[in-house]
Amino acid sequence: MSQNSNKEYWKLNIRYLVILLSIWFIVSFGCGILFVEQLNQLNFRLGGYKLGFWFGQQGSIISFVILIAIYVKLMNNLDKKFEVEE
Repeated sequence: MSQNSNKEYWKLNIRYLVILLSIWFIVSFGCGILFVEQLNQLNFRLGGYKLGFWFGQQGSIISFVILIAIYVKLMNNLDKKFEVEE
């Protein structure tokens, strides 16, 4: 891999990481801690629990697992694009 394509590869990799970790931060910290009361005031329940409680207990974990799967898919596509797949 040339120097330019190496830089482009890592630039895209870091961009993916920043975006996905930002989403995870918003879901886990924002929905699970900061906005719990606002989410609890909604008349929406998951599994019988108020939405704010659900995000604090399950939502952030589930979203993290989903984000890991998305990252794996993105990185596999990126590896194929730059021909560095295993």
